[in-house]
Amino acid sequence: MEKIDLKQFSSIVTYGLFVMVFTHTLTHTFQNIHTSLFPVLKQEFNLGYYELGLIAAIPPLCQTILSIPAGMFADKFGTKRMIIFSMILSCSGSLVAGFTQNPWMLIAAVSLLYLNTTFYHPPSYSYVTKMFKPSDRSKALGMLGAGGTFGMAIGPMSISLLMGFFAFQWRQVYLFWFIPLIIGLILVLRVKADPVEQPKPETKDDTIPGETKSVVSGSMLWFIVFNAMRGMGASMTAAFFSLYLVQSQGWSLGNASLVYGASSLMGIVAAPLGGFFADKVGEKKWTTLNISICTISYALAFLLPGAIFFTAFFLGYGFFNLLSMASSSSLTAKLSPQRQRGLGFALYFLPGSIMGAVAPIVAAFIANTWGIFPVFIASTLVFALSVPI
Repeated sequence: MEKIDLKQFSSIVTYGLFVMVFTHTLTHTFQNIHTSLFPVLKQEFNLGYYELGLIAAIPPLCQTILSIPAGMFADKFGTKRMIIFSMILSCSGSLVAGFTQNPWMLIAAVSLLYLNTTFYHPPSYSYVTKMFKPSDRSKALGMLGAGGTFGMAIGPMSISLLMGFFAFQWRQVYLFWFIPLIIGLILVLRVKADPVEQPKPETKDDTIPGETKSVVSGSMLWFIVFNAMRGMGASMTAAFFSLYLVQSQGWSLGNASLVYGASSLMGIVAAPLGGFFADKVGEKKWTTLNISICTISYALAFLLPGAIFFTAFFLGYGFFNLLSMASSSSLTAKLSPQRQRGLGFALYFLPGSIMGAVAPIVAAFIANTWGIFPVFIASTLVFALSVPI
């Protein structure tokens, strides 16, 4: 195995990349907080599985509706402006969640927080891909991805810490994150204007040799289907993960949130590491290899008995899933011409938004009909189907 040179990572660290990584962390902090709180919300608001499924489904539905416009806005108005707009949405959602009085207010708050990610991803990924030459792109995207996975981790883990050790109420958890969001907004304001890629020779039709001419292609469509399958399995898991461990396995909410958060925490190491090896092995081959391994690990987590096996293999699922993050992002950049880079990343994240709206309803139907455990068996089958695609 080739030796990893840390200088290859440190040499690409700039203020702009640091701000993108930091704000990416904040963007994803809220992604899994509400689903981790489902055991508490179910009791406080007297909700059933279908009502919980709606709370999980409506915010991604809002994402789906605005995903394509978000990418087009990033290409039209500039990446920095759209990132600032996304941070304002996040601040608003945090405040609304902190003063929630009923499930509808919570849905509105979480929808704002999800729309933050919708308007954040295309401009931030486009910004980073324009900052670096292709040979450094996977490594830079790996570092950006590490920030996002760290956010997905510390969101649920903050529930365990703030509610378990500092006696916070769940509303106060949302308010706690408002100040870091303001700091992130200030940092973005100090970022330079949109970076411009180094000029390359163009052909008569204004395309760059070797670059795809349109973001709509057969390869991109298959890539979207692949991401849709992965998004389906992940969203079904997220919707009922805490409920399964708390109600069926007797875990505490703190421990369930800790394990779910730790699976995303793997990305701090996995995402940059995946970017390094994606450059060496090839994005497509590296993505296929890791998705195969993470599917097996996911299945073993739910099929083998005992909390130790579950924790070990679920963390393994998170690690190998996140190893492919940078390679998937780099593939998106390759499949998108420069002038449509924002739209390309909007298409990349669109399947996750669609399945985020559909999967919780499907999972709620399965849970209400056959119980919670079959939800994860169905998720395993969905993950397995994504591999040959």
